Amino acid sequence: MTLLIGALTIGLILSLLALGVLVSFRIFSMPDITTDGSITLGAAIAAVLLVKGLSPVVATLAGALGGAVAGAVTGILHTRFRINSLLAGILVMTALYSVNLHVMGRSNVPLMQARTLATQGEQLGEFLFRGRTVNLLGWPVASADVALPLLALLGVALAGGAMFAFFRTQLGTAMRATGDNPQMIRALGSNVERNIVMGLALANGFVALSGALLAQYQGFADAQMGIGMVVWGLASVIIGEALTGARSLGLTLMGTVMGSVLFRLLVAIALRWGLNPNDLKLITALFVFAALVLPGGLRRFRRRPAPTLAAAAH
Repeated sequence: MTLLIGALTIGLILSLLALGVLVSFRIFSMPDITTDGSITLGAAIAAVLLVKGLSPVVATLAGALGGAVAGAVTGILHTRFRINSLLAGILVMTALYSVNLHVMGRSNVPLMQARTLATQGEQLGEFLFRGRTVNLLGWPVASADVALPLLALLGVALAGGAMFAFFRTQLGTAMRATGDNPQMIRALGSNVERNIVMGLALANGFVALSGALLAQYQGFADAQMGIGMVVWGLASVIIGEALTGARSLGLTLMGTVMGSVLFRLLVAIALRWGLNPNDLKLITALFVFAALVLPGGLRRFRRRPAPTLAAAAH
């Protein structure tokens, strides 16, 4: 039970990363590799500020702001300097590795003695459930383990709701249309380059927010924690689309969150069954491959005409 609750909590936290990847990958059709660096940047900024004694809320927002700046740099490299979007993301991601080391001062910053959102959530859980343990479906579970996923769900609901509301505004609609038809948006007088820069800043802000929360949940920030995270986000988006059919903006956002949680649960189950942690990235790639191939294969199977009686007789 504790393993499943932990997987649920991490899945919800990383769903913010998936929402950021959704913006860059589906709205602007850009596989933004900046994600691998910006999630670590958000964790690094938040961890350093927390160690210095700042408020967890301020540290978390500062981490998200750092990621937004990184995304804006990628957008500027792509729009102003005409660098291919993939190469621009790789350039910023590579530079962020050194930036993150400078921010942290070393490769790992522990948060064992710092006051974080996770520690505050644990205290809130003990207060709400009036004890250190609570009976959950017949299982004795630490009240902190119940409170944290509830708080994570609340945070994701607020963030997802804010993103849904933003993309229904005039500016948000222009951003969505920029990814579909930039020529039309330019003809209507909207600044396509500005939309891309702001969109990538928004996407990486969400990614860095996820990193800041993840560092507080796991109790440390590490320079290597961003490796392969863009693949995680892509897998969550694709699984979510397969689950919901992605017929509207709201369903797409909900599907992305569901995809992240389901993906994390699958990984947790695989680890529980004895998967070697060294094979985790390989399994992640296989999950993404399956998520990419299975929906198309199922559609082709459904469209295959049923055999006639004569053909069946032969």
